[in-house]
Amino acid sequence: MGKKKMNLVLLGPPGAGKGTQAKMLVEKYGIPQISTGDILRGEIAAKTELGLKAQSFVQSGGLVPDQLVLTMLLQRLDKSDCQNGFILDGFPRTVGQAESLATALLERKAPLTGVLCVKVPDEALLDRLTGRRICKGCGVSFHISFSPPKKDGICDHCNGELYQRKDDSQEVIVNRLQVYHQQTSPLIEFYSKKKILYPIDGIGKIEVIFTQMCDILDNLDAH
Repeated sequence: MGKKKMNLVLLGPPGAGKGTQAKMLVEKYGIPQISTGDILRGEIAAKTELGLKAQSFVQSGGLVPDQLVLTMLLQRLDKSDCQNGFILDGFPRTVGQAESLATALLERKAPLTGVLCVKVPDEALLDRLTGRRICKGCGVSFHISFSPPKKDGICDHCNGELYQRKDDSQEVIVNRLQVYHQQTSPLIEFYSKKKILYPIDGIGKIEVIFTQMCDILDNLDAH
């Protein structure tokens, strides 16, 4: 592709649309989106040595230690599909993780190229997340503001009953946003000081937000 290698981190609160943007970036730039949650689940399911270690923490209700997550992540980055770079989603979550990651990537002579930080005000995120309704019958999701069903509370497709998931309730979402801000604000500062943080306005049409990201990344390429 003649592209410069791009090692990216995608930051953004729950409901910011990171997943959608990451899929579009994967398609355009041909680099994989890597979620540490997926890696963790995969290693546990495959009963690898690292997976079994991680499982012992998960079963006791504890957090999997940073070093273990990082080891799994670095193994994943050794795979051939990461030759032209990667998009990290969900890691790092703390400054400690960011420092360990930076050291590990420097040892591999593959430092981060950029950190894309999708910004959406909390009020907008609350509207997005608390408005979601799922069909009990076929699992299709609607949104009371953006894509409402034709009949209130009834699925357009199978006439099933629509419900709100527990983790879409206002209380849960406010808590998730607080955790995000506590953990991620220091990260934003950390990457700003390294001059690799690029803020993205996450309000507006998906295509417009994507264009913002591509403009930044294409200019990174030119450096």
